[in-house]
Amino acid sequence: MENEDFEQRTDLTKLSAAVELIKATLAQIIVGQQDAIELIIAGILADGHILIEGVPGVAKTLTAKLVAKAIDAKYSRIQFTPDLMPSDVLGTSVFNPKSTAFEFKQGPIFGNIILIDEINRAPAKTQSALFEVMEERQVTIDGHTYKMQEPFIVLATQNPVDQEGTYRLPEAQLDRFLFKIEIKYPSLEEEIAIVTQQHQQKTTDQLSHIKAVLAAEDVINLRKQVRELYVEPKILAFTAQIIHESRSNKSLFLGGSPRASLAIVNAAKALAAIKGRDFVTPDDIIAVAKPVLRHRIILTPDKEMEGVTPDEVIAQIIQKIEIPR
Repeated sequence: MENEDFEQRTDLTKLSAAVELIKATLAQIIVGQQDAIELIIAGILADGHILIEGVPGVAKTLTAKLVAKAIDAKYSRIQFTPDLMPSDVLGTSVFNPKSTAFEFKQGPIFGNIILIDEINRAPAKTQSALFEVMEERQVTIDGHTYKMQEPFIVLATQNPVDQEGTYRLPEAQLDRFLFKIEIKYPSLEEEIAIVTQQHQQKTTDQLSHIKAVLAAEDVINLRKQVRELYVEPKILAFTAQIIHESRSNKSLFLGGSPRASLAIVNAAKALAAIKGRDFVTPDDIIAVAKPVLRHRIILTPDKEMEGVTPDEVIAQIIQKIEIPR
């Protein structure tokens, strides 16, 4: 009897169908990048903001735009530049001569899916404007608080920090992103497929035939379903151990925070749901550990000089811990 109740409570048929539909929609234009697309969908279902990093030209912005187009919600795009001011993002009070009073004019951050392009090209003052809105889903201007409408998702793209004209994002802001997804160069086969697909395309507007497959209300309901997924106490302990080990690792100057532990659990729930399971396995935790932690940990200067990557350190930490079975 208990089993029947459990199955009924976590029926993932609708969620699986929605995910497959989004994947199929994106596959019409994006070649490869299946792991990145799956993580973006998991991030949305886990109610987290997503940072996408890659060199120029690997379809970071296109992927984010396609995901936004697949969801029927208010979408806005902000191009970050070195001269962008906080008011350009959040909005500003404008004097209305008719009412002889100041009225708040909302900025482009007011929406459901916000694409911030090249987030690391704007200075610290503008970056700090995102702190409150990303964590608390609200903006406070001139003593007034304006709430964001749910769902509220920031999809940000950035170029690697060693590129010309980029600023390193503050640690506190990076910590507000659920995932940092790295988009690499395509393989030779994928590149041939990309060139062939573009050559055969009869229109320059790639997005015109992409239709929304999910409503904003659907996203809110699917998130509720993801939150209800079962996680065994030993898997919660396994997650906490990974984060705890990161704080005492000799290769790291800064380890993960409790927010990182929560992020891993929430992300693992979303990934399990995408795979059609109503429970989380250690493999789900391991699968999300790198994208959740790679932007939250800081390597010691000597390890950075040696060319060690955060992903390598995360893999070493997991290897040392006994995986629960």
